[in-house]
Amino acid sequence: QVQLVESGGGQAQVGGSLTLSCAASGFTFDTFAMGWFRQAPRKEREFVAAITWAGGATLYADSVKGRFTISRDNAKSTVYLFMNNLRPEDTGLYYCNAGNTTGHLRRGAVQYSASWGQGTQVTVSS
Repeated sequence: QVQLVESGGGQAQVGGSLTLSCAASGFTFDTFAMGWFRQAPRKEREFVAAITWAGGATLYADSVKGRFTISRDNAKSTVYLFMNNLRPEDTGLYYCNAGNTTGHLRRGAVQYSASWGQGTQVTVSS
């Protein structure tokens, strides 16, 4: 049974930082690219960042490029998202999921669409 458990969200001020974690289980973690997505109130879920199975390459949405960093620890089956210089528009519920490639994830083509986690809430205020 696939499980994706996000954590690390919270309240932050504009310009602040947060680090999110996503613990995965139920599949062979180190054979998939992993990605982060977010959903703001009254908006659709959108791609944020992705990383290849070995961690050698990353992909970011233009809105977070230069501010967010995705990383992974295959020994812990965990993917991270370090968010720096936060803005109010970064507010939302953040999720992770697996994909065949970072390109698939950027297009929203996730491997476990029926197994989204609960997400972790990030709220950025001035």
